[in-house]
Amino acid sequence: MKNARGLSFVAIMIIIAICAIILRIAIEAIVKINVAQNESLARERLKLISAALENYAKDHLGAYPTNLSDLIKQNPPYLDKIYISESRIRGYIYECERLESSGYTCSATPLSCKVSGKTIYTVSTGNILTAEECSKKE
Repeated sequence: MKNARGLSFVAIMIIIAICAIILRIAIEAIVKINVAQNESLARERLKLISAALENYAKDHLGAYPTNLSDLIKQNPPYLDKIYISESRIRGYIYECERLESSGYTCSATPLSCKVSGKTIYTVSTGNILTAEECSKKE
């Protein structure tokens, strides 16, 4: 009787260990998928913002807007909404560090490096998109 109890305890511990391993693998896969989706969306949003800025400049003799709200005030609008004002979109923070009539620099930075995204994207005048891996300093 004592031996059966010990055996069932070992069986339960083995089942718990196997479940923990399966759960860990599943969570890692979900995080990887989420990171890939966040990064794809960040690239798309920056390309959208850059295209709107470039089209605005094309229509205004090479002068870029000094405020992103100018892009939605036009008729027809260059953008449907200001993505920069929505500070957190799917794990990324969007900002335009430089927005002048001579050019722009906008970026998308992960909220939490390696968790919500692995890459910092920057788009600058001329629709030049660069990417660099974020370093986990948090």
